[in-house]
Amino acid sequence: MSDFTADELVAGEALFNRPWQFLKSVPDLQFLPTADRHEVAFAGRSNVGKSSLINALVKRHGLARTSNTPGRTQELNFFEVSDIPLFLVDMPGYGFAEAPKAKVEAWTKLVRDYLRGRATLLRVFLLIDARHGLKSVDRAMMALLDEAAVSYQAVLTKADKIKPPRLAEAVVALQGELAQHAAAYGRVLATSAQTGNGVDEVRTEIATLAAAHGVVLPKPTPS
Repeated sequence: MSDFTADELVAGEALFNRPWQFLKSVPDLQFLPTADRHEVAFAGRSNVGKSSLINALVKRHGLARTSNTPGRTQELNFFEVSDIPLFLVDMPGYGFAEAPKAKVEAWTKLVRDYLRGRATLLRVFLLIDARHGLKSVDRAMMALLDEAAVSYQAVLTKADKIKPPRLAEAVVALQGELAQHAAAYGRVLATSAQTGNGVDEVRTEIATLAAAHGVVLPKPTPS
């Protein structure tokens, strides 16, 4: 059962019932779009399902590029909608052991510099595969977020791949570990891009966060 009110859920739906579009890929901070609006970003291990979740959020199957090849997202990918001052950012996946060392170092530098220097970044949604829980590379990312003092929130992906009792255990375990991190936001969201479960809660979380920082949200379309 959702922790959000009916009005909050409607606001989340209205925010993403828009023509979201790909803006640009950023291989280096000098190519970042002007920081004239707030943004939320999505981080996670390679192949955790970041692009799939973004596509589910915006209801566009091919907006964020997905691949069965881990490590495909190697840049910061920005998405926007014309009438709302908010960016969505798909961050490079991490933890892909077969990637060349130089490329991994370049990704790491890009992400670290982005987290440290982007004052308009409201929150990072840290995606964790529900089947596997936190890995050492996730904990390293959490340490990086803690160091940068960037607020982050855990989102379990592929929740349809495990049974409900095990999913509930995964949520409790993750909440317990996140409680030890000052920059971590307490609520854990469980999602499935395939079934759509939990996607509305991510939409609502983003809408609520944006509204709290002065972003004027669209009015819901009358049914």
